[in-house]
Amino acid sequence: MPFEQVVAYLEQWGKADSIQIFDSSTATVELAAQVVGVEPARIAKTMAIMVNHRCIVIVAAGDARLDNKLFKVAFDGKCKMCSPDETLKYTGHPVGGVCPFALPGTINVFLDESLKRFSTVFPACGSPNTAIELTLDELMNISGAKGWVKVFSIM
Repeated sequence: MPFEQVVAYLEQWGKADSIQIFDSSTATVELAAQVVGVEPARIAKTMAIMVNHRCIVIVAAGDARLDNKLFKVAFDGKCKMCSPDETLKYTGHPVGGVCPFALPGTINVFLDESLKRFSTVFPACGSPNTAIELTLDELMNISGAKGWVKVFSIM
């Protein structure tokens, strides 16, 4: 069901035909990079995080790590990664297919500056065997992101 919701969502933007569906799993950054054929950093990982009793979603480069100090400054609170069950509950997407599309209206999306090194990136599309190539402007507009943050550090 999440994949179908993402397809319908992306149709509004004329992007549904750009979704790539693979026979292999893209559930991790490493798997996605191999299947898509790009460096891991260009995989736009989407993470569900609890802060101040609220779930937010942050999209970051595949090679970046969450920096708790930067997060606390940016969001004025400690972060807690959502469990797989919480991720599905709050985002509607399973771990491995979490994406910044077709989310409940209560979820705010933010893009991490670690993505700015690339002209295009590859987020998932609601299932652990999909991806779509988007420019950063497309990602910002289609995801409805609230803005750019710096809460991940590049390894």
